[in-house]
Amino acid sequence: MRKCFLMLAAALGLAASQASAADLPSKAPAYMPPPLRPITWTGCYIGGNIGGVFSNAKADFGFAEVSNDNSTFAVGGQIGCDYQFSGGWVLGFRNMFDWTDLNRDRAFVFPTGIDVGSANFKTNWFDLLTARLGYSWVPGWLLYGQGGVAWAHNTAGVTVNGLVAGEFSPKTRTGWTAGGGVEWMFAPGWSAFLEGNFMDFGNEDHVVFDPVVCTVGCPFNTKATAATVLGGVNYRFGY
Repeated sequence: MRKCFLMLAAALGLAASQASAADLPSKAPAYMPPPLRPITWTGCYIGGNIGGVFSNAKADFGFAEVSNDNSTFAVGGQIGCDYQFSGGWVLGFRNMFDWTDLNRDRAFVFPTGIDVGSANFKTNWFDLLTARLGYSWVPGWLLYGQGGVAWAHNTAGVTVNGLVAGEFSPKTRTGWTAGGGVEWMFAPGWSAFLEGNFMDFGNEDHVVFDPVVCTVGCPFNTKATAATVLGGVNYRFGY
């Protein structure tokens, strides 16, 4: 009888302990943050830039050469796409369009020693379509070089003794460009860059007429080059 009583008490105690354990709150699983997305340059982007442009324009009249160095601001935007491959290598293309206000006059003297001329050069905008190749040596940093086609909207004019001898309609000149820079992805989907580019628009022939000096036309040749230093920010889609 006593044995049966002890067995019954033990069973009741076990049941009570199990019920008490069931009433206790269960321990929540430890929080595991989602894995970080690998930083990649693959994707397309759009952004803006601002900086400076430094130009050199030359007009060669045969008897005199006029050289015009000028600098001013540049502001615009860019759009492009990149593809990262073989680890850190990045291949891409980009189109950058900037407005500017390059405008300067330079005087020169004709062989007569009396007649004075002035050459004026203006540039309103430039457009760079480039391919670029870069290497990301650490995540989020990209060092790149680029090259391609450049366009610029130019106007040229010549005056002789204060009178207009030739004004050439605004036209788009085509040349080539090469440069490079560094880009930093400072937040998911956002990057900043600093770069420099050189543009060469080649030579172009013109003729001006003046009733005193250039009655049968005075031919001259112009050459234009420019360099830019630009900084900007890109927004990258897909992050």
